[in-house]
Amino acid sequence: MLVPFGLFRRWPHLPAFWPCEPQRGAAIAMDHDCLLLPGNRPTPMAWGGDVFRVTSGPFAAPAFAGRRVPAILFGALAADPLAAALATAAPDTARAAGLRPLLRAARLGGPPGLPDPGAAALGTGSGEAVLVLDPCDPAASEATWAMWATARAEAAGRPVIACRAPEAPAAARPLLPATRPERLDPWSLIDAAARLHAMPGPTALLATLAGVAVSTPAGTAPDGLAALAALAAAARCADPVRARPIPIEEAIALLGAWRAQESANRRIAVCVGMSFWKRRRMASALASAAGPPAFARTTRAAIAEAARRDGAIAVWSSRAPPGLEPAARAAGIPLLWVEDGFIRSAGLGAGFLPAASLSLDSRRPYYDPAGPSDLEILLATADFPPALLARAAALRAALIARGVTKYNLGGEAPVLPATPGRRRILVPGQVEDDLSVLRGGAGAVRGNLALLQAVRAEDVNAFIAFKPHPDVEAGYRRGAVQRDQAAALADLILDHTPMAPLLTQVDEVHTLTSLTGFEALLRGLRVTCWGQPFYAGWGLTEDRAPIPRRKRRLTLDQLLAGALILYPRYHDPVTELPTTPEALLDRLADPAPWRGGVIAQLRRWQGAAMARLTKGRG
Repeated sequence: MLVPFGLFRRWPHLPAFWPCEPQRGAAIAMDHDCLLLPGNRPTPMAWGGDVFRVTSGPFAAPAFAGRRVPAILFGALAADPLAAALATAAPDTARAAGLRPLLRAARLGGPPGLPDPGAAALGTGSGEAVLVLDPCDPAASEATWAMWATARAEAAGRPVIACRAPEAPAAARPLLPATRPERLDPWSLIDAAARLHAMPGPTALLATLAGVAVSTPAGTAPDGLAALAALAAAARCADPVRARPIPIEEAIALLGAWRAQESANRRIAVCVGMSFWKRRRMASALASAAGPPAFARTTRAAIAEAARRDGAIAVWSSRAPPGLEPAARAAGIPLLWVEDGFIRSAGLGAGFLPAASLSLDSRRPYYDPAGPSDLEILLATADFPPALLARAAALRAALIARGVTKYNLGGEAPVLPATPGRRRILVPGQVEDDLSVLRGGAGAVRGNLALLQAVRAEDVNAFIAFKPHPDVEAGYRRGAVQRDQAAALADLILDHTPMAPLLTQVDEVHTLTSLTGFEALLRGLRVTCWGQPFYAGWGLTEDRAPIPRRKRRLTLDQLLAGALILYPRYHDPVTELPTTPEALLDRLADPAPWRGGVIAQLRRWQGAAMARLTKGRG
């Protein structure tokens, strides 16, 4: 099967849809092989062979700044592969019955970017109204008026509402005087509908699949479960990030997660406080059907752009320009506090390697214990169903087995000496001017030296290993402890040592707010927090500075589910598509995406020079 080179570039995972059918890229030329083309692509005039048409049908992927990458395809040697799929014999509807709630939850399909406020936007409850979809097409005027008359005659006391068909062109004029002016996502209409009167088309099909009674000018639509069963039987599904076949259930869930992220991205108008080397990746990670967000340098520019676009400001927490928070509050503009996620990369952010995970918090940076963040509220209130906890347990096992931490730095870890009868404590150093330390520190212990002193004073007989922070070792950030001072308190100083192997050799971790404490918890270690990190206060740590408002007791897998699955978002560094933490673990095994470019290399040279200079002064 031949595939145009351009399509292979846009959809490099295409072979995963038909793994048993060899595919090769080709320029369009005379050939009597079979040519694979999207359903709307015209056949080249020079082509003399068969054409295998593909379409996503009602399961189109969301658009991210113009990029639409399929996870579900239907293919046939026919002009309309969707019609061929619907004609597939699939008498068993049991699988379709299980797919229907997944489809409703994922809310797939429809033109990208339409508002999806739900049934309440139409002034009705779920499943309470009779809807007539106005196609806004003069050629369908007679049929539309007939649908309107039929709907009113058969309403049986239900409200009858005329809405623009989502697929109608934005500039087209409605045919019915009663048609509401706004364009809404198909699922808001499906939510409201007890019955839908519509011309045959994408929204009518989605409603049928979702279980809504649909009438068209040709009569009642076919049974929805039978249609969904036929599509499930004909669908070919692939994970675009892992480039492997997946079942349709997984593909629907993946596309639903993409849709939720695209919808969240759509409200971000402008980014501020983003370093120059982050901007391209941030534009990709925060893109929506409306395009990427703008970038601003100052509070005034960010406020003006957010007001112009009627959206929110995404700000890098540690680089917020002066006066941003009160100015945004006064203007009624939402702020989203952006930080790296907890599984970040194979390399340092301070080394100009972009993050593969982000946290966006609407209340405050997650590390600021002055008040509840979105993460804290999630951990305090979220339900954790059994399926999510099973996923969390599997993710925890994979993290441990693969030795994954936040930065996943290479290198060899020394074997710690035998210490019979002594507690083995790891003290991870931190960047002392980092906001997680400045805001999360508590009491008298607010720096690396003070932490070492406190740990030694608490147990004079313990074996203490001190590991400086990699950003400090690389010469990028502040927080170095003088060598003689550290040696007087710690039994061992671990320079340039990867974290994961150390956590297998110690009994406990003492920290201010380091993510190492969280990583140690996942490995079953005892953790003592001298500050107030996000993972403290839930009954899993020993807290030297308790947080009284955190009253819920969490299990380890509940904490992991909240912090690593529900709260962050993950962005694949290769495809630049939204992904999952599990897929990111696979990507971390490949060194190629984490080498960085010229800027990263220059940053490494700069850091090495600064580290030598600092060491010389010490």
